[in-house]
Amino acid sequence: MRALIWLIGIFALAVGVTMLAGVNDGYVLVVLSPWRAQVSLNLFIVVLVVGVALIHLLLRMVTRTVQLPGRVARWRERRRRDKADRALHGSVTALFEGRFSEALKSASTAYSSSDGSSMAALVAARAAYGLQDDTRYREWLDHAAEQGKESEVARLMTEAELAIDARQFELAAARLGQLRETGHKHIAMLRLESKVAFELGRWEELVNNVRQLRKHKALSAEQAAPALRRAHAERMRQLVGDPSALLAYWQEIPSEELADRGLIKDVLPLMARAGQAMHVRAQTETLLDEQWDSDLARLYASCANTMDDTNACLHKAEAWLEKQPRDAGLLFALGQLCRRVELWGKAQSYLEASLSVDPQVGTHLALAHLFETLERRDEAQRHYRAAAEKMAVGALA
Repeated sequence: MRALIWLIGIFALAVGVTMLAGVNDGYVLVVLSPWRAQVSLNLFIVVLVVGVALIHLLLRMVTRTVQLPGRVARWRERRRRDKADRALHGSVTALFEGRFSEALKSASTAYSSSDGSSMAALVAARAAYGLQDDTRYREWLDHAAEQGKESEVARLMTEAELAIDARQFELAAARLGQLRETGHKHIAMLRLESKVAFELGRWEELVNNVRQLRKHKALSAEQAAPALRRAHAERMRQLVGDPSALLAYWQEIPSEELADRGLIKDVLPLMARAGQAMHVRAQTETLLDEQWDSDLARLYASCANTMDDTNACLHKAEAWLEKQPRDAGLLFALGQLCRRVELWGKAQSYLEASLSVDPQVGTHLALAHLFETLERRDEAQRHYRAAAEKMAVGALA
């Protein structure tokens, strides 16, 4: 339809021009002494239009001829870039597919075809690492470094990641430190820093990194809990010899992290060893009131340091016993508390009750210590032997 409209329009224009030319009797007089030329106005117009068109075509031809070397150069540059892009794409695909030799070859082609592409150099470095070719790995990292700031972040991240994979944690820490100095701090970097901090035992740094990952939704609370638990426990283990520093660290732990029962189980013995267990008592009681945990109840006796603390813990534990009469962990804790306040009969009764429900090595040892205190050495030896037998069976299993 559009072509038909154009055709009708052209014919109408031609008819109009013909009719106009038929009624036009004008002429053009050109005088160039001593010559005179007189031509029809219609012919002059046709010659003028054709002449302008020819001049325009001639100028375009000259311009294109002059521009030809540049156009050829640009075409060659475009081909070279296309070749480099195809080679880089192929190298990345081969790298992810695990075809390291092909990835290295394609990345080398991309690097040479693009006058030193930093990304091609990094892909080649990863491929060389996959081939365990340390020499070429270092060479390609050097090529990437030659590009300056353009690829600095990607290069340092690559070095850090591969250093972690090779268990060169000090090197990884150094590269991540360089990144931090330049003001970079993102989720991928925090993940790498967390791995390095864990392996190097930098527990406070690990805590800070995990908290930031949780804040940025890169870790859920459930995913962050094991790392925080390990970091807190290990850091507090380092501080056991300094009770005041240990207490200060404990008091700085946020309440939402103290809701982790596993953390309380790990740190309660440490706090008890440093004489600071009374500060864990309130949190332990809160957790047991919220939801019963036999393993945590077993450690409850550690919360008492002084005689007043012991009596208070004993009163609380006996209140729990009304709801948990057959809980081995609670019975063990009651036996230990009674032993401290020298209620020998009740201590023996609770420990034996715990042993009947769940015969554990710790319960045998507690009874052995109790009988030694009471100078009942034969019974103490019987429980020592039972504990040793259980330990031997556990070691064989």
